[in-house]
Amino acid sequence: MKENILKTKSYAFALRVVKLYKYLCIHKEYVLSKQVLRSGTAVGALVSEAVKGRFYLQAKHST
Repeated sequence: MKENILKTKSYAFALRVVKLYKYLCIHKEYVLSKQVLRSGTAVGALVSEAVKGRFYLQAKHST
């Protein structure tokens, strides 16, 4: 199976968001850090949903 570039890049982005969250927590920016973490994880969730939907459509059309 081919490597999914979007999934790989979104995972790398999520790791960077978590590092930023930790950095902001150290510097007492709690409100901003929570918003950054929430928006960063939303990207990963949307990518995951899109990938699953694409595979579902491919499986449905192949039968």
